Order: sequence, then structure tokens, then C-alpha cells
Amino acid sequence: MKLPVVSGAEVIRVLERFGYVAVRQKGSHVRMRNETNPRRLPVTVPLHDEVAFGTLKRILRDSLLTVEEFSSEL
Repeated sequence: MKLPVVSGAEVIRVLERFGYVAVRQKGSHVRMRNETNPRRLPVTVPLHDEVAFGTLKRILRDSLLTVEEFSSEL
């Protein structure tokens, strides 16, 4: 499945459904941590209109989410 084109706000909304919470923000970057599952690494989400594919791929890998799981929550 192909990666969807999403904004930073949409990525944050989906991550919150999987237990992530925003812990801090510096400029246009939001640091998120999963309090319920320590195996899911903290991720930094840029609040851009369109998140780059490489950045989104890294966020999904660090949060242990598949493209299918992520896309189903959009």
C-alpha cells in the first residue's frame, strides 16, 4: 500500500488514537510520546501542510504502525 499524503495535524490525530500524547513543541515541531507502550519510540511530527514521505515513513517505523493501520485511522 502506498503512503498517503497527509498534514502534520492529521498525523498527530492518528497517533493520538494509538496512545501518543504531545509532550512538547518547539516552533512547528511537536514531540510525541506513547505512555501506554514503551516499545513505541517517541516521534517528532512537523506541523507542515504536507509531511514528506521519508519523514512519515520514519514516524510509522518508530511508532510500530503499518501503512494499513495508519491509513485506516485517517
